Amino acid sequence: MTDQDPNWEKSILEKIATEGLREQKRSRRWGIFFKLLTFLYLFILIGLFYSESDGTDIKPGQKHTALVDLKGIIAPGTEASADKMITSLRNAFKSPNTVGVILRINSPGGSPVQSGYIYDEILRLRAKYPSTPLHTVITDICASGGYYVAAAAERIYADQASIVGSIGVRMDNFGFVDAMKKLGIERRTLTAGENKALMDPFSAIDKNVTQHLQGLINSVHSQFINAVKQGRGDRLKEVEGMFSGLIWTGDQGVELGLVDELGSASLVAREVFGTEHIVDFTIQPDFFERFSKTVGVQLASILSQNNLLPQLRVSP
Repeated sequence: MTDQDPNWEKSILEKIATEGLREQKRSRRWGIFFKLLTFLYLFILIGLFYSESDGTDIKPGQKHTALVDLKGIIAPGTEASADKMITSLRNAFKSPNTVGVILRINSPGGSPVQSGYIYDEILRLRAKYPSTPLHTVITDICASGGYYVAAAAERIYADQASIVGSIGVRMDNFGFVDAMKKLGIERRTLTAGENKALMDPFSAIDKNVTQHLQGLINSVHSQFINAVKQGRGDRLKEVEGMFSGLIWTGDQGVELGLVDELGSASLVAREVFGTEHIVDFTIQPDFFERFSKTVGVQLASILSQNNLLPQLRVSP
């Protein structure tokens, strides 16, 4: 102990302090690095967004095929809402160099009201611009409300494996009456109007209400059928079950008159409208909406790849 440096404690403390400062500097450098990496990633995403075509790349005097995409559920607030589709179609027809409009549909259907709005607007635009044809091109699926809209076009094209049809109307509901009895739950509902709580899932079925609602959806179904018949005319080859909600392939749709020909959007633009230049007039989500969606998807992908998100697995 006599040979020990009397200042050894001070030396150790100095070493600890020095190492702590070094560690702080390293942490700060790594923090700056990752922040710069994050900003670089965000700037790349922003660049990708600004590089996307938004329908403004129309060259003066150049004839083009106008494209409008109807994708997903047809309902208020969606990308396929009547407001967005109608605005997109109006812009497509108003463009002076549009030689024809393609409404490309990939939709399982949706609101009959929203579908009806789009159907009526297509007929109005066709009458207003008689020299500008509008053709529908079906990709994966064009069912229910999607086909309601498609029927307004002059001609309908599809792939041989496309799903077409589902000309019907549905109203969904559940019943929990028996479950409530087993659990000893009592339903207490006050109404002003004997039918105000119609289709209450916690009450027994009322035959009169069921009959009334069935008449309601039958009326909407008739509107749907009339729209299809008006749009397709003599091309429609009615068979049993055509208006029952059944679906068919694109090949079968041609045989039944639900589809005119097999073909894609590029084929229609090139062979029917005579121009391969296609301009997309579909209204896109605003920048921040698209940006947040993309960042969310990318973040989820990164977390999933690093096993940081719970995953569903099928056990052998």
